Amino acid sequence: MSTGGTGTRTPHDAGATGDPAGTGGAAPFRPAADHGRPPHPDDLALPVAGRRLLTGPDGRFPRIGELPAGLDWVPVGTLDGAPAWTAEAADPEALPGRWRGWRGLAAELPGPRADLAGRALAVVTWRRTHRWCGACRTELADVPGETARRCPACGLTTFLPLSVAVLVAITRPGPAGGPDELLLVRHAYGPTELWALVAGFVEAGESLEAAAHREVAEEVGLTIGRPTYVDSQPWAMSGPGTLLAGFTATVTDPAAEPVADPRELTEARWFPVDALPAELPPAYSLSRWLVDAVAARGSR
Repeated sequence: MSTGGTGTRTPHDAGATGDPAGTGGAAPFRPAADHGRPPHPDDLALPVAGRRLLTGPDGRFPRIGELPAGLDWVPVGTLDGAPAWTAEAADPEALPGRWRGWRGLAAELPGPRADLAGRALAVVTWRRTHRWCGACRTELADVPGETARRCPACGLTTFLPLSVAVLVAITRPGPAGGPDELLLVRHAYGPTELWALVAGFVEAGESLEAAAHREVAEEVGLTIGRPTYVDSQPWAMSGPGTLLAGFTATVTDPAAEPVADPRELTEARWFPVDALPAELPPAYSLSRWLVDAVAARGSR
């Protein structure tokens, strides 16, 4: 698993701010499946076409009243208290504005607005790909007040899926008197030029910590001590409904060298934390937050 792009976004606990109009000020995002009323002209609108979202000419999310009528709006949450809606655009060229991918938006937007954009992508994609009952083939119906669809024939209920992936920043003590070292890898897919972290999706029946141990063993052949949780981030680059969970861990054998799994990686190397390569993950990504945190701690 890999991440990619460029940007300057900061961690969630760093006080990221924004507002519905993009003018500054605190703007927390809250997911919601029901606003208790129809869309109002001043509500936020996030039309989706494939893997792209619509923004206005100034980069802001448009308002419902600024777009043509006829879109099937679905509630996705609130941003600074303002209701937000999404809809799948059957004719993208008929809507005024600029269509952009989540990577570009995440590189520029404060965290809450990027998270809202990611949820809009996830909801529209899920609705498009979960129209029919997987048990009896009846068309599904929305469940009021929930992000869920239910079969009116057999009662099967389908919820918006969430895929969880772990990232692990692995360190070892440096040479006597020197800074700690951080293990970085280059993936065989995605942005292959970046030096990133060991990462992978959590399997059914696994804890986050167990997934971290397994991925480290599979990808680089190392064993680690108990992982320490650091932070999490919704991540729309790896598909709708992905949540990243970041950990740090220390290798159990400081003399051990990584053995890269060629199916996943092209390289795996230890780097002194005060001499990391320039080709690191984007600043808005959890992967980079972990790298920066380890570098700041290990170079003291």
